[in-house]
Order: sequence, then structure tokens, then C-alpha cells
Amino acid sequence: MRRVRAPIRVTRPRRTTPRRVAPTRLRAATSLVAACILSTLAPSAAAGQNDVLRETVRELVARPITFDRPSVERWDIDGVPVFALEDPTLPLVTIHAYLRGGYGRFGREVYGVASGLPALLRYGGTTERTPREVDEELEGLALQVSFGSAGGSITTSVNTLSANLEAAVDVWGEMLTRPAFDSVEVAAWRNRQMESVLRRVDDPARLAFSEMNRLLFGDHPVGWEMDASDLAPARLTRARFEGVHRRIVCRDNLTLGVTGDLGAAGLESTLNAFVRRIPPCARPLPGAPAPDIRRAPGVYLVDRDLAQSVIVMAHATNVRLADSPRYYAAMIGNSVLGGGGFSSRILGRVRTEEGFAYSATSIWTTPASHEGIIAATTRTRPERTADAIEVILETMEELTTEPPTMDEVQRTVDSFVNGFVFSFDSPSQVVARQMFYLAQGLPADWLDSYWRGVQRVGPDDVLGVFREELHPDRMSILVVGDAEALEGPLSRFGPVTRLDPGAPR
Repeated sequence: MRRVRAPIRVTRPRRTTPRRVAPTRLRAATSLVAACILSTLAPSAAAGQNDVLRETVRELVARPITFDRPSVERWDIDGVPVFALEDPTLPLVTIHAYLRGGYGRFGREVYGVASGLPALLRYGGTTERTPREVDEELEGLALQVSFGSAGGSITTSVNTLSANLEAAVDVWGEMLTRPAFDSVEVAAWRNRQMESVLRRVDDPARLAFSEMNRLLFGDHPVGWEMDASDLAPARLTRARFEGVHRRIVCRDNLTLGVTGDLGAAGLESTLNAFVRRIPPCARPLPGAPAPDIRRAPGVYLVDRDLAQSVIVMAHATNVRLADSPRYYAAMIGNSVLGGGGFSSRILGRVRTEEGFAYSATSIWTTPASHEGIIAATTRTRPERTADAIEVILETMEELTTEPPTMDEVQRTVDSFVNGFVFSFDSPSQVVARQMFYLAQGLPADWLDSYWRGVQRVGPDDVLGVFREELHPDRMSILVVGDAEALEGPLSRFGPVTRLDPGAPR
């Protein structure tokens, strides 16, 4: 144990002679006294001076703030869309690749392989270089390379000095198109995932959301949670990795984005060569399955000895990502309900008025091709759990019977509109957004449509979409917490069903 010593107090002899005041301190003190005397003796002079200052401020003229939106170029290489935005600030080039395809496009039998593909593309070596040699090449060229995935896509990028562009794209393209799926790296990835599977129940928030997804979405990619069977060695063979790789990494699935020094020597020929080394797709990807979201309400409890319960409630909604009044009203409505932070109603009730929790929020997902969900979540002490649920449900009910105030809606709209400029923080952000719009089937000017759409939303629009889509009595309510303390109080919302996180459903 670290010992903290008490400070030693030193007692100095008391001075018997007057202390000399430094000239600068004396002058400062004299000026302060003089200022105080003048301010009392001459209030009219001070007021006159204030009037002059006020008039000076009024006469200040500032140039109007203008915002020149960056313009993204587009062209095709052998049918592959390419988006480009120049940024001459530094001699750097960044290339982004978006590939349609992910674990959500395939069956559960290759869930582990499809989930692990991005990591193995990065760390699994190539047919020409070992994993160590790939790392040495990336380090020698000072490259930043990333690989990631979502349920329906894989993304990757490379950032390089303009002078190293050709060599950078060559090694990046080799990693993407000629992976070796080194067995040692596959085993290392599997071990990390097995550790994550075992640790899932140790994170209450992750456990609550994964169990809610399983409950609502069932045997659908959104509802899948990695388990030991997905990571069985027999399911992680090199042949399976190669099969999924061929389905995803092919030209018909590809979209490219380029930012930075577009005048770099050889950029056009390098991009052409990169596209042409990626083979055409042998066959189309499977379609993304539409979920059959659970409709029956219920109360569910996952028993964990916790100081704070985790609450998640949700039900299905049918608002889609589209240029429609309902979509814009739902976005503003969700912000008023709980997605807008301190200005939202749920946080105001749960935290400010009741003191049940530090944070609380709502979520409204709006996929373009299928139904989404509206949800709310918070954490609180076990003895306050049922009360917090009741407050959230009451807050939801209020918004289905009375419209939000004009001030609430206008504040939210202003927040959306004022944040518009931050959608253009970096060239990579702008280009990535255009790639996303294309993947979602949205128009290239979608951000403009969104900006205009939210400004047309009024309180009655929000009330209308809440009346149609928000149903507090249909919520599936899931709580992770101490079952002994919670089961009785939770029964006020209906029969309580206990869930076992490890049990099949």
C-alpha cells in the first residue's frame, strides 16, 4: 500500500518591520482604486462610453458565411463505378473499395467464414508473401490498410504517399485478390473469436442487445450470435474461405472511391490495372433475406447478479429509408423521443426528473428494403427498474396522443440543419457517402433531399408517424439483471419469461 505523507508545515518568524510593496503592485493597486473612484464619481461618463461601444458593435459588418460544397467526380472502369474528390493538401492518395456481400448474404453454415474474411484478408498473407512479408512491405511503404465488414458488405482502403502509389496498390490488390488464408492466422483468429464468445455474457449491455436481436429476428443474420459451432475447425477450412472469397471479391460487386492527390503520376493506369486484376463475378450474390420480426409483446429476463439492470425494449416498425414525409418525421420524432440527448423526452424524464439513470436513449432503425425497429434502452438500480420502464412507456404514450411542441421540433430541425456542414468534414467522408448512396439505391443528391425534407417536418407530422408506428403496449421488454429482485416488480407488465443466453431458440 502506498503511504501518503502529511505535508510538513514550516513556521516562519513573524516580521517586525513593514514589508516593502513592489512598485508594480503599488501601481496596479493605485490604478484599481482610481478606477473605482472614477466609476463612482462619473457614472454619466461611463454610461456614455458604453453607448459608444454599443454603437460600434452595431456598426460592425461581417461578410456573409458561404459554404462551397465539394463536387465529387464519377466515372466507370469496365463497369465499376469510381467516385473521386481531389484534396491537394498533402501528397497522399486514399483508395476505398466497397464490395457487396457479407455474412448476411449466405447461410449460417458459413457465418464464421464470412465474418472472418476481412481479418484474414489483412493478416492471412498472400499466395506470393507470408503474413510477415506482407507486414514488412506495408511498413516499408508506410501504408495504412484497413479491412472491415457489415452484414451485407466488405470494405477496404489503402492510404499511401503519391510517390508510392503503384507499389501500394499492387500489394493491396494482392492482399485482396490472392489471399493465402494462412492456417496459423486462421487458428489465431478462431481463438480470439472463441474468447469473445465466452466473454459475451460478461458484458451486460452486449448481452442485452444480442438477446433482444435473437428474440426479435430469430434465425436471421441480424439475430445471429457467434457460437462455438460456427467456429468449429471443420467449418473454417481453406476451401470454405476461398469459396466465400470468390463470391464476394469480384468485379460486379465492386465500387471504388479515390481522394487526395488526383494528379499523382500513373493514377488512372494504376486504377485500371487494379480493377482488371479483380475477376468478373461467376454468378450473382444471393439476395439479402427479409426478416420476420417478432410481433408478440412480452417481458423477458436474463438473470445476472448486477448492481445495475440493463433495460431494452423494442417492436417492429415499417418506416423505410426513402425520400418520404414519414421517414423525415420519424427521424425528427426519434430525436424528440430519446435520440436527441439532453433535449429529448426520455432522458429528461428518466434522468432529470426521476433520477433513475445517467443515460437513456431511443433508437429507430429504417432499412431501405425491410422493416426496422423502434427501441429504447437505459440502465438503473434493480429497485428502480420497473419504475424506469413505466416512465419510458408513459413518455412514449404521450407522444402518440399529443404532438411535440413547436419548440421541440424546431430545436431538433435546427440541430439537423446546422450539422449539415459537418457532413463534409473530409474528402474521404464525402466520397464514402456517395458510395453508400449507390449501394442503397439512393440518389447522388440524397443529402440535399434529407436536408430539405427534415425542414418540412412539423409537430403534427411527428404525431402522425408516432400514432401509426409507436405502440408502447406491443413492446418486447428485456431486462438483464438480478432475477430474485426483479421478477416480482416486472410482472406488472405481464408474465415474465426467463431466457438462457446459451440455449438454442
